[in-house]
Amino acid sequence: MQIISWNVNGLRANVKKGGFEWLLQQDADIFCLQETKAHPDQLEEGVRSPANYLAYFDHSKLKKGYSGVAVYLKKGSKLGLPSKIEYGLGVDRLDQEGRFLGLFFDKALIGNATAPTKLLFANIYFPNGGGGPERLDYKLCYYDAFLEYINKYKKEGYEVIFCGDVNTAHTEIDLARPKANEDNTGFLPVERAWIDQVVSCGYIDIYREQNPKKIEAYTYWDMKTFARDRNVGWRIDYFFVTPGIAKKVKKANIMNAIFGSDHCPIDLTF
Repeated sequence: MQIISWNVNGLRANVKKGGFEWLLQQDADIFCLQETKAHPDQLEEGVRSPANYLAYFDHSKLKKGYSGVAVYLKKGSKLGLPSKIEYGLGVDRLDQEGRFLGLFFDKALIGNATAPTKLLFANIYFPNGGGGPERLDYKLCYYDAFLEYINKYKKEGYEVIFCGDVNTAHTEIDLARPKANEDNTGFLPVERAWIDQVVSCGYIDIYREQNPKKIEAYTYWDMKTFARDRNVGWRIDYFFVTPGIAKKVKKANIMNAIFGSDHCPIDLTF
């Protein structure tokens, strides 16, 4: 079983670059997109409803061409059909930008498991903290509300997988120039402390768990400065999982040879 996550920096643009076609060719059980920048009615039929996949979208209610997430679930997946889908965290102020999809599975079979698992699978495009104190406050409020949300279901016995663009590099190993960015959003102490809190609540950054000393492993590069050519990047795209899921993960990977966005895809193989 494979799950892919990718901030596509505009789904319609990604389609034109061949990125979406590449995704379909991977035949993953789930692929999750962030920053789709599109309402479903702006997408062509093959993107809005591709053969062999069920598609779910959360989009900005404030303006078109902004934010947005999508989840594509392969028909016949061992995860089964979602018993419930939530579009947003249930906090009106935080749900207007179309940043969250939560899929609940009551009898998911993960990897080679024969016993079903209650699973919350969440795809999130976390806010960027740039643009002034109000946006940083919005980002931190979103962080706190999201952690409260997943903790609620974790206490109810759900295993959790969440993925997406967290918009923060956790530690110095996760970006090329930590000293130069220590006062910039995306690497502020208060942002990094939230990821510390996520880890302390029992969620595992599965890529770093499997690659504890891996350097120069990034998922985002600034396009304006051609940073990808020099691999001056940031690791801000993650899969976090609960321990019961972590032991089923065969490999967590950064797919940095794949282009089509200022981010590259990441994936989990079970």
